[in-house]
Amino acid sequence: MRSRRSTLILFAVTLLAASLLACSERHLAPKVPQAEPLSSAVETLAGGDTEGYEAAIEPREFVFPKDHGPHPEFKTEWWYFTGHLEAGNGNRFGYQLTFFRQALAPDAPQRTSSWGTRQMIMAHFAVTDVADGSFYSAERLSRAAAGLAGAEGPPLRVWLEDWSITSTTDEVFPLRLRAESREASRFGIDLTLESLKPVVLHGDRGLSQKGDRPGDASYYFSLTRLQAQGEVTIGERVMPVTGSSWLDREWSTSALGENQTGWDWFSVQLEDQRELMIAQLRLTDGSVDPVSHGTLVEADGSTRPLVFGDFEIEVLDTWRSDHGAEYPSRWRARIPSADLDLFIEPLIADQELDGSFRYWEGAVEARSASDTGERGLGYVELVGYADEASSDVDGG
Repeated sequence: MRSRRSTLILFAVTLLAASLLACSERHLAPKVPQAEPLSSAVETLAGGDTEGYEAAIEPREFVFPKDHGPHPEFKTEWWYFTGHLEAGNGNRFGYQLTFFRQALAPDAPQRTSSWGTRQMIMAHFAVTDVADGSFYSAERLSRAAAGLAGAEGPPLRVWLEDWSITSTTDEVFPLRLRAESREASRFGIDLTLESLKPVVLHGDRGLSQKGDRPGDASYYFSLTRLQAQGEVTIGERVMPVTGSSWLDREWSTSALGENQTGWDWFSVQLEDQRELMIAQLRLTDGSVDPVSHGTLVEADGSTRPLVFGDFEIEVLDTWRSDHGAEYPSRWRARIPSADLDLFIEPLIADQELDGSFRYWEGAVEARSASDTGERGLGYVELVGYADEASSDVDGG
């Protein structure tokens, strides 16, 4: 999705203000008044002006480690990490660290100035403190110029000031994630990741179709089982942690169709070493788009693609944010062909990010709805609900 996403998620940098600034950060705590979003994730992924960019039209051959790095010939791209961590005292944390690359132009004269660039970088960072019931988030954005931000590789390096994804070898792993915000509340991560499973290609050999038109698609792969260790910082507490993470990688030029309003994306790491991804796209009439899809990853790393009709997502509860957006907040996910029937529930209700666009991205847990006993942890992303709420609030 990031369907993230793609999934898509979202890169709202039609951020004219950002193009005038070197770098800025703001805390995204929902209780702090913020400016209205400048663009929605859905509008951004609908493509806008796509002339001059390459498009995801047909399956391609992925080449690693090169494809872990940037693809500037496409308009939009992201490196999307989520995960669950546990400290020695049993305290649990969720985290999200995402870097978005947005092209400002497909082609432009080279400039001698160090400020000359065709790229913008935005980053979203969030930590969920389960024991305290607290959610911390921040956003940064910058021109990819003067060393402030950028993406390169191999070796893979994506950064925005001191927030970064870095690899010390051409083989990508081990991979280090570092981010810390002091804008309102101090919170941070410093993690080292190792991959326990091979790359998973979603859709048709990595071509993830999002709409009916050719090019309404992304190139999309994931690493669904990453072993994590390092530190989480909350205030003055610096806590050693271990846990598991998930990486989504996507790039595209025009991903969503005109009749799509948003998406619900689910990732679940089950205790039996299987992983599940579902990207459910929503249409303007409230129905689910038949291009919705998913992937079931077996314990041995083999994959089973899921198409519309292979799964069912039932909303069991909702939660309303302070901004008026009403999000689904508890689900039942059924995949009959895999004998999976799961209840999925947020670890805390309020995990809404309020930045250049609003969306809900939160840590969840899964448990069997039957007697088969599956349990697991995951993340859910809900995009498009806040756009509807903003229209209602603004009278638009």
